[in-house]
Amino acid sequence: MGNRAGGKVALISGGASGIGAATATCLIQEGASVIIGDTNEKAGRALADKLGSAASFARLDVVDEANWHHVIEEASRRLGRFDALVNSAAISGGDATVENIALESWNKTLAVNTTGPLLGCKYAIKAMKSFGNGGSIVNVSSALSIKVTTSKVAYCASKAAVTHLTKIVALHCGKAGYEIRCNSVHPGSIDTPMQDESLPSFGNDRAAMLKEFGKYQALGRVGQPHEVAAAISFLISDDAQFITGSEMVVDGGFVLL
Repeated sequence: MGNRAGGKVALISGGASGIGAATATCLIQEGASVIIGDTNEKAGRALADKLGSAASFARLDVVDEANWHHVIEEASRRLGRFDALVNSAAISGGDATVENIALESWNKTLAVNTTGPLLGCKYAIKAMKSFGNGGSIVNVSSALSIKVTTSKVAYCASKAAVTHLTKIVALHCGKAGYEIRCNSVHPGSIDTPMQDESLPSFGNDRAAMLKEFGKYQALGRVGQPHEVAAAISFLISDDAQFITGSEMVVDGGFVLL
């Protein structure tokens, strides 16, 4: 790996597992200092210990506004700068159509998947402005914000909202002259714990599950977290300094089929 994120300080929500954990690993390999934000303290602290002194853990409940404020303020104070935010925390919302979804499930999914990124953007912008060094926000949306399925009504809607939130933040920061960029990435089927929620439907046979989901990507396979992390790392780096408000699709060709 190179040094594309050298000296940068990044916070990753949902950083203890899946795409978030892979992004933490990638950014540290690229020279960044990373705060792993998650409610899973055991996994988050274990990952931080594994990644070494450039990594730390902060308990972060993305639906708690005061928690966001505290984590970003503390990271900024302790590390002396704040350069990047990756909004990776999300839940699947389970399987439900518009006819049978429970309001509680709808509200919870939108709270985590959409309100969480909104709060992260709000406080990340505040911190980045205070240092005056610009910054980069990457929101993890989904290929299902582009190509929908009827059985994931809350997830698809929440991720579509994240896509538009990203553009709003990018335009706001650009017109305000903050030099803060905001982009979204759109993974397809990725081999993560969220994907494992479907295991019971395949008799807990992971190989069979991954093979089946791979059929829905043009490349014929499920993606790996590090492949999405590489795209996120690029968007955070100065190599992407003229990219904002963009949608980077990392889906193995899912939306083509």
